Amino acid sequence: MPRPRSSPPNDRPRTRLSAADRRASIIDAATQVFAESGYQRATMGQIAARLGVTEPVLFQNFGSKNALYAAVVAHASGHMAAMMRAFAEHTDSIGEVLTQLLNPEHIDELHSPGSLGVIFADAMTLTAEPAIEAAVRQHVGELASVLGEVIERGQRGGELRADLDPEAGAWMVLSFLSAHRFRAAVMPGRRHLEEHLAAMTLRMLLAVGESPE
Repeated sequence: MPRPRSSPPNDRPRTRLSAADRRASIIDAATQVFAESGYQRATMGQIAARLGVTEPVLFQNFGSKNALYAAVVAHASGHMAAMMRAFAEHTDSIGEVLTQLLNPEHIDELHSPGSLGVIFADAMTLTAEPAIEAAVRQHVGELASVLGEVIERGQRGGELRADLDPEAGAWMVLSFLSAHRFRAAVMPGRRHLEEHLAAMTLRMLLAVGESPE
């Protein structure tokens, strides 16, 4: 994710942002910092410095670090949902979409520092914070709904099992993605086993005769 351009010199006139644009710019900068450093290590000072403003500006707009993180979860979820819809709309194979989602290399990339998967992995551990828990429930649920729509499209095209419940299938895929940190921490021979787990998951989704390859 590219960083914002450096702030213009002081002798140039600055364009005053609207309230909505200011909030959006803060969320963009916070998304970058939280994805790079994680929730616990990231500070409001780092986010302010990335944006070129003072910390009080962040608190004036969001009130707390928790509230800002909740807004980042909403932003990241919307971005990922849009990407998933676009990917599904521009491919002839929903099976290929699911194969790419479950590919171990893709999952590693999704959870690498600076990627949006870091936002969601952290969010799952912060459910003691009411604002973050509410954001996770709402927006990950919305992401599951989009994935359910993708699965239904695959069923209509005959690629996915007709007896599959789209909502359950969506949550199965999201559960596989979100368990990356657990597998990375404790699974011996993770890459080998992860490949088998991905293939097993695909076989549960694909219609008879379809190949995960």
